[in-house]
Amino acid sequence: MENARGVLLLSHVGFSFLEDLARTVTARGLKVYVLSSLPEPQHQGSRPGALADLADDVRVTGEHVLTPHDVEEHLDRLRAAGADVACCLTVWEGYRHLMALANARLGVPDLDEKQVPELRDKLALRNRLADAGLSRSRAAALTPETLAARRSDGGRHFVKPVSGIASFGTFPLTPDTTWADLERIAAEAASDTVYASAFTAHQDPGDRGMEFLVEDYVPGREFSFEVIVVDDEPHVVAVHEKCEVTETAGTVLENACVSPPTSLSPEETAAGLRWVSNVLFVLGLRWGCFHVEARHDALSGWDLIEVNPRVGGSLISPSVAALTGGPGLLDLWLDALLTAADGQAAFAETLKGLSYASDGTTPSGNATFFRVFFADPGTIRAAGPGGELPLQPVLSQILLKPGDVVESSSREVFLGQVLWSMDRADRDAILPGLLTASERAIEIVYETEHA
Repeated sequence: MENARGVLLLSHVGFSFLEDLARTVTARGLKVYVLSSLPEPQHQGSRPGALADLADDVRVTGEHVLTPHDVEEHLDRLRAAGADVACCLTVWEGYRHLMALANARLGVPDLDEKQVPELRDKLALRNRLADAGLSRSRAAALTPETLAARRSDGGRHFVKPVSGIASFGTFPLTPDTTWADLERIAAEAASDTVYASAFTAHQDPGDRGMEFLVEDYVPGREFSFEVIVVDDEPHVVAVHEKCEVTETAGTVLENACVSPPTSLSPEETAAGLRWVSNVLFVLGLRWGCFHVEARHDALSGWDLIEVNPRVGGSLISPSVAALTGGPGLLDLWLDALLTAADGQAAFAETLKGLSYASDGTTPSGNATFFRVFFADPGTIRAAGPGGELPLQPVLSQILLKPGDVVESSSREVFLGQVLWSMDRADRDAILPGLLTASERAIEIVYETEHA
């Protein structure tokens, strides 16, 4: 191939932000090579063609989940065809170990393949950080016995899959929680074509399926740190405050985020930066992009929710782009990989100039707010923009259409999302009104069910 330098993108069932990733790659004058697992039946007629329009080379496997063999075989095929694969990238957390495998084959610094299941094992991770003094919460495998003990001990506890995604099956433990509830959620996960493979850390044939943990409840307001680590040096590009979080019986919905945070002082932010750096150090995370979810309590300080070895979902990457006035988080992650592949040091200085300083201050004069809309069970009659808003959004996405049927689920089902950007100096005046008005930014009507 002539001018065949490019990036291998791993796609789960034909999606995984492929449009955004392809644009990010082609903007750098690089080829787009896509390896995707088999789409769901309703997308098998259309999605491979859509991928072909995005990429210079596409391979779709015959199964719904990619394997290490698929990745190694595809790298060999690309090499034999003359392709120069600079690095591999995926935003699907269930393939993060495959991305690490590919980058190791390509000689690109990245997470070690074995580190990914260690991060995705939330039970071992919680207790590892507790042992290091970085978490006050401890976790135990959830069994009928531990469920009964935690329900009756008078404390606050939280249940989540040992390895999970999309907040599926995450909820506060109540006296009414039963083992049958857990079995129902596990059965639902096993029947979900898209998500089933993401609920085991190792994804080996011997995995026992979805397992749960129960942990001490972590108090405080919720935040996420968007981190790029280059050669052992973490750079926190943004901190998002989750200004609306809804805890339901079967999942946790993160409704709205603001950045920079409104409720933290620079000193509290600086303490959070130090805590994140210590977490990454203890876990030996020397390279990569991380979405570190945490809670802050005025009395007890910072504590962990989870460490995601990838870009944050929803509008995190576009929010970062609005904050920096240029690169989003996907851009920075790809540039970090390409820089590592080429052995250049200048990118680290660029990254430092975009990131939080150790005193808890950000160089950005911008602020962002975004709201995520979740669908209820039912058939959608109409979905579209809502009424008048005090500030026009910079990005609005409606992800479902009339006729789509939303099943009852223990995971979040995205309807749409809207992002606003403003001067940081004006944020405190604009945000209160925008918080309320933004609830109407997308309107949805469901079909009336008839008996």
